[in-house]
Amino acid sequence: MGHKVHPTGFRLGIIYGWQSKWYADRHYTNLLHEDLAIRRTITKGLADAGISRVEIDRDANHVVVTVHTAKPGIVIGRGGQKVDELRLTLERLSGRRVRVNIIEIRQPELDAQLVARSVADQLQRRVSFRRALKQSVARTMQRGAKGVKITVGGRLGGSEMSRRETDMEGRVPLHTLRADIDYGMAEAHTTFGRIGVKAWIYKGDILPEPKAPPQPEEAEVEEPVPVGAASSEPPEGPGAEAEGAPPAEQEAPATSQSAEQ
Repeated sequence: MGHKVHPTGFRLGIIYGWQSKWYADRHYTNLLHEDLAIRRTITKGLADAGISRVEIDRDANHVVVTVHTAKPGIVIGRGGQKVDELRLTLERLSGRRVRVNIIEIRQPELDAQLVARSVADQLQRRVSFRRALKQSVARTMQRGAKGVKITVGGRLGGSEMSRRETDMEGRVPLHTLRADIDYGMAEAHTTFGRIGVKAWIYKGDILPEPKAPPQPEEAEVEEPVPVGAASSEPPEGPGAEAEGAPPAEQEAPATSQSAEQ
């Protein structure tokens, strides 16, 4: 039977990489909490910037933070003012030199985190959950996704009893490891409680690169020399002559000359 496994963690090391790339022996706990604080600071401080994920690379005394956002103009600010403030805040938080990279998400409808956040924002504005689900699913499929599933759970519509509703289109093969499935979760803070939103988007399969079979080493074969061809090497020895060379003129023996006389 299937279990509720995180789709990204299930595929780590197979088709996905890690969002934090560093190694530590003794200070692992401190660096882990530092990563969590960096992500919390960015997502809370730039809540309206459409941030999907934050990647962190570490060197000895240097941290590279890559922010994937649908609205890079809000993150950068006028003349780069906001991104400089963000960099200084992260340097004070970590005590290391920080470099911030901004990457724009071209199609936010194909990013599961942004889709879940969009549905949660609509629920906070008291939009009908059925309408929000149908519109989000339709927009995602129009952008070229092969499948999408969105689930909302909580006191939907302000009802006394919480329940769960799901809308799905296409196929979402959660058990297929090579399937490129993006997953995102968000929460809507309403007056009658929290409503959770989960989104799965299937974009196709990521096939491993085929390995070329090892080719056997071919033994070197000497090309045969055609008969009668002149050799480029000089003849060895006093009496050796090159093949195909015209015979040298030899003096007639003295006995034959005396006989003619």
